[in-house]
Amino acid sequence: MTSLSIIVPALDEAGQIVAVLARLAPLRQAGAQVILADGGSTDRTVLLALPLVDLVVHAPRGRALQMNAGAAQAGGAALLFLHADTVLPEQAGMLIAAALRERVWGRFDIRLAGSHRMLPVIAAMMNWRSRMTGIATGDQAIFVRRDVFERLGGYAPIALMEDIELSRRLKKISAPACLRERVTSSGRRWEKHGVWRTIVLMWRLRLAYFLGADPRALAIAYGYSSQ
Repeated sequence: MTSLSIIVPALDEAGQIVAVLARLAPLRQAGAQVILADGGSTDRTVLLALPLVDLVVHAPRGRALQMNAGAAQAGGAALLFLHADTVLPEQAGMLIAAALRERVWGRFDIRLAGSHRMLPVIAAMMNWRSRMTGIATGDQAIFVRRDVFERLGGYAPIALMEDIELSRRLKKISAPACLRERVTSSGRRWEKHGVWRTIVLMWRLRLAYFLGADPRALAIAYGYSSQ
């Protein structure tokens, strides 16, 4: 398997971090490095994670800043950025290694976990849009060759849309490897705030970003602040 470092940004995830990291145990046993990039958790996230990771990196709050801090300490030739509510498919390490023999970066298709009947439709739309545009979202578990990530300067230190911004730079080098194997990500945001309301919000934010809106303002609209 390609030497792989898995970077998990987290903030106050004590309720689920053990389950998330425990699922990475087979990859660790196969030689992957697991790094928790903590953004200043005030709960037991770090304490619970310590036995299940190879390294804990402390960084300022903000997913882009946390992932960059984790990547700076990574030892793998390939980097996988995994959200704390996302589960990898079986054989993820082998799939990534094979993909990076052909491309310099890629992502997985996504499945949204939850009970709402629209979640499979939303996931299918996300996968189709990503395949058509060459743009990946963080929920799709972006992976990239470390030398390429470093050459590009990593994630832009912005409050939101850091995954889209990185995708736009990466696809100038190579089209992504769009793996059809699926990660499973939580659909809790859609269910909590309403499916249609969240769809409209996400499209509005994405359009605003492409038209040049400040990511800090978009983050506030999204209901999340990196400050």
